[in-house]
Amino acid sequence: MTRETTSFVYVTYIRSTPQKVFEAITRPDIAKRYWGHENVSDWKPGSKWEHIRANEERSIELVGKVVEISPPTRLVMSWANASQADDPTKHSRVTFAIEEYDTMVKLTVSHDELEAGSGMAKGISQGWPAVLSSMKSFLETGTGIDLFAKPKSA
Repeated sequence: MTRETTSFVYVTYIRSTPQKVFEAITRPDIAKRYWGHENVSDWKPGSKWEHIRANEERSIELVGKVVEISPPTRLVMSWANASQADDPTKHSRVTFAIEEYDTMVKLTVSHDELEAGSGMAKGISQGWPAVLSSMKSFLETGTGIDLFAKPKSA
């Protein structure tokens, strides 16, 4: 039986450089400032990466491997909840495509190989827009957004 998969694509334009966008994804000291997590790896093909909460507990929430890396324009990683790391059927794939676009950067994040209807598929469809909006805000203004903000009551 084959599992049904889905994908999610998000495109944003950032007043920045490809190098700064790439570093915002791969440097833990930068990622924690807009994401609240550090992406930790030696960023070599085949190497593991960990998504570590930037707080006192430092819990590892997501894990994967670096599939492909071509700084500062492309990064492909496998992606799974840390609790499901040993189950290959629970792994998905994230591709960051970074391209110069006039005086900006066009960032396309494609998250595919997601199990359709899974908690991960639902979570990333809300998570990526917030995280990437925070990255854009951080790179353009020096301050990310509150990723834990809730809608105001009417």
